[in-house]
This record gives sequence, C-alpha cells and structure tokens, in this order.
Amino acid sequence: MSTSVAVTGATGRLGTLVCQVIEEHPEFALAARLTSQSDPASGSGADILVDVSHPDASPAIVERAVRAGQKVVVGTSGWSAERIAGLEELVAETPGAGVIVVPNFSLGSVLGTALARIAAPFFDSIEIVETHHPRKVDSPSGTAVRTAEIMAEARGGKPADAPFAEQEARGQLVAGIPVHSLRLAGVSAKQEVHLGGPGETLTLTHNTSSNEAYRAGIVAALTAVRDASGVTVGLDSVLGLDGLGSGAGSGSGAGE
Repeated sequence: MSTSVAVTGATGRLGTLVCQVIEEHPEFALAARLTSQSDPASGSGADILVDVSHPDASPAIVERAVRAGQKVVVGTSGWSAERIAGLEELVAETPGAGVIVVPNFSLGSVLGTALARIAAPFFDSIEIVETHHPRKVDSPSGTAVRTAEIMAEARGGKPADAPFAEQEARGQLVAGIPVHSLRLAGVSAKQEVHLGGPGETLTLTHNTSSNEAYRAGIVAALTAVRDASGVTVGLDSVLGLDGLGSGAGSGSGAGE
C-alpha cells in the first residue's frame, strides 16, 4: 500500500520536481498539489506533507500539518535555529509527530557540509559564499545558515575570526561566520566554504547544475519521515553523516 503525500508550493521549481518524484515512485502516491490559493484544509488527509512553499508561509503550514497528525518534510528556506526551536516545542507536545527539516536535498551538498564540519575546528578564518538564481527570495540560503551553524557547533563555542564584521560589505554573521549571498542569472546553486590558516587555505565547493541533483534526497527524506519521531534537521542525520567529524580536534589552525 502506497503512502499518500500532499505538497505545498507544488507549482514552484522544487515543488514541481517533488510532485514528479512522488508520482514516479511505487511507494508513494500524490494526494494533493497545493498552492497559496488552495484551501488550508486541502491535503490534510495525506499521510505526509512536503512543504516547499515560501519562508513567510511555511511556519503556519507546518504547524497546521503537525496538529493534523501528518508527518512533515520541510524543504522551504528560512528555518533558522530559533524557528526550529519553536517547532521542537510544538512537536514535543504532539504525540506521534515527526518532522524532517531539509535545508538542501542534494546529497553532494550534504556531504559538503559534513566535510565543512570536519575542517571547522582546524581553521579560525572561515567565510561562506553562496550563489543562487535571481528568483530565490531569501538570503542567506538555508544551506549556508545550516553550514555555518554546524561549523560553529563543531568549534565548540570557539569563535571564528571575523574582522570588521560591522561593515555591511563583510556579509551577514551567522553563528559568528560571515556569509555572502550572490544572486546571478545563469546559476542554479553554488556554495563555497573558505577556510584559512597560517600559510594555507582550504575551499570546499559544491555546485548544483540542475534540479535533478535533488531527486535522491527527496526520496531519502520521504522514506525516512514515515517513521520519524521528533524533529530531525538535515539529510546528514537521515544518511548517518551527523556524527562525521565529531572526533575532530579543536583549537586554532594545525600550523599553530
């Protein structure tokens, strides 16, 4: 028996792909394609809700789905640590609730963030540059925010060097790490994590050339959320990568 899935933001770039993946997969059935014009109650009977809507609308959509007893996959940007903390409170008071928040469905991006976690304790100079297509409405991207937060956590509270951070041109500080956002025609998605130490630099780059990169991650999230409990953030947890690099050293650059 297939698992029914409703999708909010179904007519967007990612929503269209999510619907296609669901229709092609034998274990899932597309129950509803929802847009901003849809009745809020539409799709509430589906087993799973996938939200890939708009950052402003997402919290209310997700709360409604959780209270309706649906398992939820959140692929919408804008889910900061503060917003996730509120979601965790909601889920904790809702028996059987399970939500997976996915900043990026690309497996390559997830691996890139895992590698950034490993490298973070060894370099004090860290900056992130994320580039997306001009139609992306939020900045910095959810992936960049997640990467910065994970790197800060891996450093055990030791702040990265962010000189002249008060200057607007230095980017937005996320967990103490400057993040720079570019919106350019001809680009789908790209993230660069730059790390610097005495006499050397390390750059971790992930480039998405088309939405096809998200297919495997969408399937992984849908499969995992059926049995999910509580709030899970990132495909790294789903794929078993969340502990990668947890044994890395701490402190400043290895050359010091």
